[in-house]
Amino acid sequence: MAACSSPSSIPTQFDAIERMPVHTVLVHGQRIAYLDVGAGPPVILIHGFGGSMWQWEYQQHQLSQHFRVLTLDLPGAGLSDKPDIEYRPDQMLNFLVGFMDAVKIPQATLVGNSMGAGLAIGMALEHPAYVARLVLVGGLPQHVIEKLTSPSIKRALNTSAPSWFISFGNRLFGGLMIESVLREMVHDPALLTPAILERADRNRQRPGLIKPMMTVRENLPLWESGFATRLGTIIHPTLVLWGEEDRVFPITVGEDLHRTIKGSQFVRVPKAGHLPQWERPDVVNQALISFIRP
Repeated sequence: MAACSSPSSIPTQFDAIERMPVHTVLVHGQRIAYLDVGAGPPVILIHGFGGSMWQWEYQQHQLSQHFRVLTLDLPGAGLSDKPDIEYRPDQMLNFLVGFMDAVKIPQATLVGNSMGAGLAIGMALEHPAYVARLVLVGGLPQHVIEKLTSPSIKRALNTSAPSWFISFGNRLFGGLMIESVLREMVHDPALLTPAILERADRNRQRPGLIKPMMTVRENLPLWESGFATRLGTIIHPTLVLWGEEDRVFPITVGEDLHRTIKGSQFVRVPKAGHLPQWERPDVVNQALISFIRP
């Protein structure tokens, strides 16, 4: 795990709606970038496929009034290092366990969006003592490919093009690609202002990002065989949050996930797509506070 792409500089401030310091910690020899705000019971926010910590920008202020909120860029994403590994589920879980150990948090509520929810599920199944509560926002179900309805993500998962070719295309047409993907992610396209699109495109141009993203299609069978079949065995208090207009995984997928996880709660988020925490933070933040707060 020691090999990685050339280290890139990490900004001192988070590029979002409010400025806050970016911290780093070494986990298995790799720099992990994260935000750390507030005090109280720890909550860790985990982004999804192709995402980064900016997807949680509207949670920082409100949640930090009640909890210690840590928001990390996973290995291979955002500001964190991009090691030359396979990004298997077990490797990503080892990184998350290592991150919690490094920041001295023995147990936390894990809040995951999309494939970040899959990582949170993996923690609950493989490392249950690290998980206090579980919040799954828009993912991750069993039979992922069958239930996906996003054309862009389906193309990304099914492509056979080499990573160098995709990287080249990303440099040439990245802005157009980003806008297309985000329009499938959100319900209200008016939220995709030029500033938001420019930021998303800038984040996507970070060195070493494409190859880790391309490993997902190889690792989905490991998710299906190792974790998805065990969803019904989760024993942690669980909240399933889903945008009513989700075009990546329709809300019926969320309802099925809710029924599979015994005793879970289910919250529908109106006028929101696959990133309800970003589109409707008013609804999502209140649901999180009500669920997590003792």
